[in-house]
Amino acid sequence: MHDLAALLRGLPPSLGPVRLVGIDGHAGSGKSTFAVRLAAALDGAPVLRLDDVASHDHLFDWTGRLAADVLGPFSRGETAHCPRYDWTARAFGPPRPLRPAPVVLVEGVGAGRRALRPVLARLLWMELPEEEAWARGRQRDGAAQREFWDGWVEAERAHFAADPSRPHADLLVRQSPEGYEVLPGPVRRPSRDQRVTERD
Repeated sequence: MHDLAALLRGLPPSLGPVRLVGIDGHAGSGKSTFAVRLAAALDGAPVLRLDDVASHDHLFDWTGRLAADVLGPFSRGETAHCPRYDWTARAFGPPRPLRPAPVVLVEGVGAGRRALRPVLARLLWMELPEEEAWARGRQRDGAAQREFWDGWVEAERAHFAADPSRPHADLLVRQSPEGYEVLPGPVRRPSRDQRVTERD
């Protein structure tokens, strides 16, 4: 984890002064837990949870709001202010500040979507098959959320069919009993000290 944190700190900023790092994967794949641990290794890096940005009415149609509330301010080096959605009350709360730290983690289904990739310093994908991830999510949320999960699975399938994230991931993250394994993803970006020719 500390090696990954050092790698992310060493990247050039991708949005204003911020290295924006996406953590994507299927619902239930462990994104939130991994983000908490990575944030700790980054000395308390802020975490933007897409569960706070999405809503019942807009499970994936939140890109414009994210751009206005977060990406725009970050691009100017300003603190973002984004409302947090309450999934029980089905309403957004008051805006909460999100500072433009050297590394900011964005975790949630869709963090690697097409509209966000140009401003990501790196995209991480939680490597867990969808059915296994969804089973974990259903077990975590219990019977009260069964109806929601039925609708969610259909919406997530449609989202990734139209806008897949995994093919664009820089790194794949696998959880094991010993911790996390970070593997190269489908995308290979040259390091800053690597010379790349037109032929390459």
